[in-house]
Amino acid sequence: MQNITQTAGRDQLGTFAPSFAHYNDDILFGENWNDPHMDLKTRCIITFVALMASGITDSSLVYHLQNAKANGVTKEEAAAIITHTAFYVGWPKGWAVLRLAKEVWVEEAPAEQGMAAHAASMLFPIGAPNDGFAQYFSGKSYLAPISTAQVGIFNVTFEPGCRNNWHIHRADKGGGQILLCVGGRGYYQEWGKPAVMMQPGDCVNIPAGVKHWHGAAPDSWFSHLAIEAPGENCSNQWLEPVEDVQYNSIENTEG
Repeated sequence: MQNITQTAGRDQLGTFAPSFAHYNDDILFGENWNDPHMDLKTRCIITFVALMASGITDSSLVYHLQNAKANGVTKEEAAAIITHTAFYVGWPKGWAVLRLAKEVWVEEAPAEQGMAAHAASMLFPIGAPNDGFAQYFSGKSYLAPISTAQVGIFNVTFEPGCRNNWHIHRADKGGGQILLCVGGRGYYQEWGKPAVMMQPGDCVNIPAGVKHWHGAAPDSWFSHLAIEAPGENCSNQWLEPVEDVQYNSIENTEG
């Protein structure tokens, strides 16, 4: 379960009402929102329904509608939930909230729709744009840290057609990487060998010193957990991009 971190209380009220800011950031969001007995999507729905029932239609409701969207509530689900609730709490409230929801769930471009559908298909978050490593990727990728202690585990998501450059994991001892596909369809290829298709549940072990690349199929989003194998003096050596001709030939071979 993804942890919720909130700083709005301290950002907006910290110097004026520090106790209120503490209760908002540390108790309401820090503890209540991170209670593992309810998933975030359900919690988001309950929250915006409660605000609607109370007649609150200000920026706080907009925030919770946006939060619901980010945690998997679709436009169709939001409209059905608000319509159902309006029968019990009042039709004018339904009108007011639907107007706000219409702005939150604006019609998305096909790429955004595909990303949302991919995010809803897996347990792990897509994360933020992978800007720190963008120079080593052909296309857009996203990165979500899952574990940064003991063993590094990151969910890496590739848009259709995106792949990383050829690269080698270096280590004096041990090291390497494990890839576990958690969503979509993609490829892994070692230098001098045919590409291997990866689908949810597939696992690839990459020893240190092996030149390779991995990325999405042309027509599918792709996510894998990248698990860093422990080792001594581990590093990553980035090499040349995977050329379009080489990449496209994989799909032709599969077809």
